[in-house]
Amino acid sequence: MFKEFRDFAIKGNAIDLAIGVIIGAAFGTIVSSIVDDIFMPIIGLVLNGIDFSNLFVVLNNPNNIPVPSLAAARAAGVATLNIGLFINAVVKFIIIAFVLFLVVKGINSLKREEKKEEAAAPAAPSKEEVLLTEIRDAIKAQGAPRA
Repeated sequence: MFKEFRDFAIKGNAIDLAIGVIIGAAFGTIVSSIVDDIFMPIIGLVLNGIDFSNLFVVLNNPNNIPVPSLAAARAAGVATLNIGLFINAVVKFIIIAFVLFLVVKGINSLKREEKKEEAAAPAAPSKEEVLLTEIRDAIKAQGAPRA
């Protein structure tokens, strides 16, 4: 069983998958930073200073505790509907989905070019075809009248 696992782990596909997951996690962190630290503050500024990370609706506050921010609401145990965090997550998803779309589109165009090159290059005759051609030519040479 250990040998099977080792063979699986060292295959190219498993290693490629592991590298892809690690790069994807790092890319997700970068996208989160771009959205949280650059895009949303600019969008909030354009929309009269709305801070999307603090955009929430109080669902239940039985003790009427003042909740000026989402952090205060969480600390007080107040139930909230976190609209701003959801908007941030949607923007992050759209950015990641768009980048992945571009990557897949690029890979597909490379595959199409590769197929065109394969189709353009004629296939070399097989060993059997070469041998049969040589035999045919030898037979023709034997049966040809001599001058």
